[in-house]
Amino acid sequence: MLSSFAAVRAANGSIMRYWSMAEDAPIEPESTATEEGLPANYPVEWEADVVLRDGSVAHVRPITPSDTEGIHKFHSGQSDESIYLRFFAPIKRLSDKDAYRFTHVDYDQRAALVATIRGEIIGIARYDRLHDESTAEVAFNISDHFQGKGVGSVLLEHLAAIASDAGVRKFVADVLPQNRKMMSVFVDAGYEVRHHFDDGVIAVEFTIEPTEKAKAVQLAREHRAEAQSMSAVLTPSSVAVVGVSRRPDAIGSLVLDNLLDGGFTGSVHIVNTEADVVRGLTAHSKVSDIEGGVDMAIIAVPAAGVLDVVDDCAQAGVRTLVVVSSGFAEAGPEGEERQAELLRRARENGMRVLGPNSFGLLNNHEDVRLNATISRALPRPGTLGIFAQSGGLGVGLLSSLRRRGLGVSTFASAGNRVDVSGNDLMQYFIDDDATTAVGLYLESVGNARKFSRIARQLSLRKPVICVKTGTAGTVPPGHRARATRVDPAAFNSMLEQAGVIRARNIHELVDIAELITQQPLPVGNRLAVVGNSGGLNSIVVDAALKAGLAVTHGPVGLPIGVGVSDIVAAVEEAFCDPEVDSVLVCLIPPLGSSDEMVARALAHTVWRTNKPCLATFMGLRDVRTTMQQSGQPVGEQGQRHIVPVFETPLDGVTALAAVTRYVAWREREHGVTQRPEGVNRGVVRRIIERVLAEHPQGRDLSPEEAATLLAAYGIHVWPTIPAPTAEDAVAAAEQLGYPVVVKSMREGLRGRPGSGGVRGDLHTPASVQEAHRALVERLGADQDPQLVVQQMATPGIATLLRSVEDPLFGPVVSFGLSGPPADLLGDLAHRIPPLTDVDARDLVTAPAAAPLLHGYRGLPAVDREALEEIVLRVSQLADDHPEIAKLELDPLNAHPRGVDVLGVSIQLAPADARTDVGRRSLR
Repeated sequence: MLSSFAAVRAANGSIMRYWSMAEDAPIEPESTATEEGLPANYPVEWEADVVLRDGSVAHVRPITPSDTEGIHKFHSGQSDESIYLRFFAPIKRLSDKDAYRFTHVDYDQRAALVATIRGEIIGIARYDRLHDESTAEVAFNISDHFQGKGVGSVLLEHLAAIASDAGVRKFVADVLPQNRKMMSVFVDAGYEVRHHFDDGVIAVEFTIEPTEKAKAVQLAREHRAEAQSMSAVLTPSSVAVVGVSRRPDAIGSLVLDNLLDGGFTGSVHIVNTEADVVRGLTAHSKVSDIEGGVDMAIIAVPAAGVLDVVDDCAQAGVRTLVVVSSGFAEAGPEGEERQAELLRRARENGMRVLGPNSFGLLNNHEDVRLNATISRALPRPGTLGIFAQSGGLGVGLLSSLRRRGLGVSTFASAGNRVDVSGNDLMQYFIDDDATTAVGLYLESVGNARKFSRIARQLSLRKPVICVKTGTAGTVPPGHRARATRVDPAAFNSMLEQAGVIRARNIHELVDIAELITQQPLPVGNRLAVVGNSGGLNSIVVDAALKAGLAVTHGPVGLPIGVGVSDIVAAVEEAFCDPEVDSVLVCLIPPLGSSDEMVARALAHTVWRTNKPCLATFMGLRDVRTTMQQSGQPVGEQGQRHIVPVFETPLDGVTALAAVTRYVAWREREHGVTQRPEGVNRGVVRRIIERVLAEHPQGRDLSPEEAATLLAAYGIHVWPTIPAPTAEDAVAAAEQLGYPVVVKSMREGLRGRPGSGGVRGDLHTPASVQEAHRALVERLGADQDPQLVVQQMATPGIATLLRSVEDPLFGPVVSFGLSGPPADLLGDLAHRIPPLTDVDARDLVTAPAAAPLLHGYRGLPAVDREALEEIVLRVSQLADDHPEIAKLELDPLNAHPRGVDVLGVSIQLAPADARTDVGRRSLR
């Protein structure tokens, strides 16, 4: 029984009375209700749909006064033991006063959450602040019928996040010694729990600031739950097709034919109101009429009728809806409302939804053989997992895979992606033994931060290839996603950071998938080129070098008309070279042997190696079938090691270079997430709260405010003193100490080397006066030059470090050299926090101009560790405080002895809710 007992303690720690039974407990007055009947201060942002341990979906929301009857029903369904563990007394029925107190809270001093499925309360969690408002007593009560499904851990996670946002730092509770499950909830969550015996109970306390262990536990639980949920989606034991027609070309009929012809191992049912029997199956008028129920309903009815089907499926206990119907958010405002209502009804009843406007899903595992798609021709079973958003392009992708002879383990088309997304499927692919590589076709990303961390975990195990279409800043019609405002390069950087292979189009995705699934991965970038055309060999070598490959063998120039024995000998010699990691064979006509004979011989030669081989037969017959038939059988999935045959050798070079970069990423050190020391979040929080209270729309911070905010995260800003007159400049120089610089803070000149807005290396009052006069004259007396004085920094290289809060990505940290490299050439590198130490290192070495920082042409290298340290501090600051809309350190002066923050600008604004909220929640 997951439960806890909260008690009000006297100073000596003894239990004085139970808060739930207190006769003199204060009763909060009724609060004004909204039109929906909710309290006026009802925190709607606390609501969330969550996936439980068994893959089912529950709804978490704040408790309301209208939950009184639900609380009574919940209590009456509990066992005597559970009631005793919760209340320390055998209470058959809650008194009206107890029920009132449970359901009437102010969502601040006292807060409570309920977890529901199909409207029924299955769990309750609450906290009550003590006299020390940073401490709160916590209590839980979980339905006996939902034990072991992770309800308690989900409620604890959400309650702790809510309490932390309200300023609570510590939870305390009293637990009976026999209530081991409650103790395990706290301990297993990763908190550092302290406890002692007191008056026959265990007094427990723990700080709710998430530790690295707690975060790891949370993510592991999220992964297990979402993977289990997708497993249920992909492995139903019974399916109902709603909307089957006598017309063979109707969508429902296509799905039914595919289910039956594909050999689905479960039971198939049909719902049709116009026919009694279709393809030998008895038709039912609705899903709820099907005896024994079904796991999955495939809905192929007109959009206007979908919601009625959803309600019927909810009544029938269906777990998964696959909505292939169109006419939702992609069709306009009415469709948007229908789509929102579809999601609401599905979530309220614990159902997952694939679609709407979905192409369907496929699971080729021999124990399932589920073909619930609308395609007439699909790839054979294999080891490539595919997720696609667009139905039409999903068809094209599957057709391309089929033509190439590539096999698919699992395929899902999300359509408008109202619920099931690529993130969900990636969670499943992480542990799916039947899938060795993953392909993603994305038109939008709904939760970029979550995508980044899940993709990284998947890429560490299996190659992930991604095609992303769409213009930056736009969202395809019907997609539940936010538009991004940052540079499109940020998405590429996110993929690079996560180890995802970026493909430019479907053709390139299939090229890379063909190499990954049919050949061993290369261990390095050393390439051998063997061909019978000197000109073609030269083109291939140039392309390989530009792609980052090193040609260490050849190019071997075979004569035109070469026979099979000489080709095999040259290829074997290349494979035997210890300085070779991959071999590319490029052949053109005429050959001295038949194309098929050469293909068979090449396939058999590759059998004896563990190095990848690629081939092109330009101008010759298509030998792909011969290669596939000659491939070496490997593995338990029926896959074969087949030499991939590319249309051009440049296609092969592109694919090989992409795979080689992926292997290098996977084998490298990835570092650990860093949390710099000497951080005071409270100082920053107080500055943010004060500024936004005075300026609800936000504003730029003053130099003094910005310096104070950064100092709280261990970042020292060099002070500047305004100098409107030459006399002011001299006084400032005397205050700061010589040598100094006089510079303009006017937009366009600030921090720009060579802009003419800076005079430096000033050692005397006279030189300061002269510099001030010259700048005023140069910048124009008719405009305020906005001159300031600052101490002269050590000569170095001006860099730029920036963080921008983006609606899609959350914080995006960017780094580059200040001035024209960043402004004109866009030479900025990007990373998505939280950053590891390796991420920080990569960020400062990624810009094209970065060699200037690291000892270019004999110049001294800058202190890279100092640069990486400040990157980590800015990253942590941005990750902790979404109200920091934009932060820019410019110039950030890097030199051999450290880094100097010479200029700073910070803009605060009300924070949009981040897509990855820090606690488990479906979008």
